[in-house]
Amino acid sequence: MRGMWLLAMLWLAGCQHVAAPPIGGEIRDLQRGQVLTAQQLLTRLAVPSRLIIGEQHDNADHHAVELWLLQSLGEQRPQGSLLLEMLTPDQQTKVDAVRQSAQMPNDLPGALAWQEGWDWNLYGPIVRFALTQPYPLRAANLDNAEIRAFYRNPPVLSGRRSNAGDVKATLLGQISESHCGLLPESQMPAMLAVQQQRDRRMAERLSAAPTPSLLLAGAWHARKDVGVPLHVVDLDATHTPTVLMLAEQGAEITAKMADYVWYTAATPKRDYCEEMRKQFGK
Repeated sequence: MRGMWLLAMLWLAGCQHVAAPPIGGEIRDLQRGQVLTAQQLLTRLAVPSRLIIGEQHDNADHHAVELWLLQSLGEQRPQGSLLLEMLTPDQQTKVDAVRQSAQMPNDLPGALAWQEGWDWNLYGPIVRFALTQPYPLRAANLDNAEIRAFYRNPPVLSGRRSNAGDVKATLLGQISESHCGLLPESQMPAMLAVQQQRDRRMAERLSAAPTPSLLLAGAWHARKDVGVPLHVVDLDATHTPTVLMLAEQGAEITAKMADYVWYTAATPKRDYCEEMRKQFGK
């Protein structure tokens, strides 16, 4: 009994030095219908061997939460690996070279060939922290040559769950909406193929990574009902990855989509459709 008491005291002492999260918000366990504190969420996320965090790419609060979770989970148990949708296979050798160098380059984005489409001001703190850690930082996305090849000649996707009709229909709807209805119908099958090949690649990389593994990806890639988790199971995994969705207040996140949701404050919406209409000359 005394041994159990000592273990409990050591566990509590270990929890006391975890820094408070950088932002507030409402956290929910969607499977149990419970409201959680950040510390309760952290304790639960320290258990699974594979974790996916879904983000809104341009939301600074989401990146602050991701960094806090990455740092805090590492204090709960050893981290096995971090995978990023924002990194491609042709960047992996550059990432590894920086990790093995004696000091961080002055121009870190340049050394990594960081892609301009991902705001370095948002992702830089996460990448800098990960590069100082003993676990690997791994690319999880397709490179541009692969995307072009899949677009021209969409491969047959194996797996019952990821090939389900409702999954493909939901993704097609999202692709059309995210392109503001401006994509020609003839391009939709190829766009769907690329989306699902991205999901499949992330699933492959997550399944092969040292555990506990953590994947940071966009919300649609993270979703349990249409994204990477379906592909992980189609690859014969015995356990579906745990999914935490980061979402702004007002978004509807259900237990089909994720295991947990952390609602952050709503932010002003950028009119991407107006920008896209100008690009398409509409």
